[in-house]
Amino acid sequence: MAQSFWNAAAPIIAVTEKHPFLVSMVDGTLRLENFKYYVLQDALYLTDFAHCLRFMGDKMADLDEHVSKRLYEFATGAEEAEKCLHKGFFKDWDIDDTDAKPMPNTLLYTSYMLRICSTECVAQGLAVLLPCFWVYMHVGKCMLKLRQDLGESVTRPPQFDAWIDMYGGEDFEKEVTDYIAIVDNVAKTSDASTVKKMQEHFIMSCKLEHMFWDQAQTLMKWPEIVENGKS
Repeated sequence: MAQSFWNAAAPIIAVTEKHPFLVSMVDGTLRLENFKYYVLQDALYLTDFAHCLRFMGDKMADLDEHVSKRLYEFATGAEEAEKCLHKGFFKDWDIDDTDAKPMPNTLLYTSYMLRICSTECVAQGLAVLLPCFWVYMHVGKCMLKLRQDLGESVTRPPQFDAWIDMYGGEDFEKEVTDYIAIVDNVAKTSDASTVKKMQEHFIMSCKLEHMFWDQAQTLMKWPEIVENGKS
């Protein structure tokens, strides 16, 4: 059932896996400024993502204790493993991220995700979070292959390789496989209307994933609003 969501979003994913931000990370041409921007925004995103996973864990507590526990574990993984990677980068760069603010597409994505998780049923909430797992694993694998194809002649900052190794690695794949199975099982016991909504949320989150990398590619900022009301 979850595979049908992926199939429906396949055209978006096919474009995303070749996103210039991701490709340039592998071939070493991505500016470090853009990557730093991305990592700061991703750290903010992961805070809300972990909150959503815990919220889903709360909702599942009376329905399936095992799944509820696993969702809490996913939340901990997002905060500890993934954000630990980010914190390591900040230390390397001597960056204080405490005052980082979400940029437009970060806020758009997290607001949508938080709204669905807080106002819709468990099945829809689980589906809206799925692309963050599945798309990241997919692009990580694509980036691993491209890195192998390019060979050792290409040099890149160590942070780029660390990112590729995490999301293209076996440990993350195990997490993703488990989460897909949870969504799949919930979808199989949901009515047709709910499954349709799950697919809609999955596709929307895939679009927002792409836009998240667009944002880092262009270093998107909030418009400056001057006193007379003109931007």
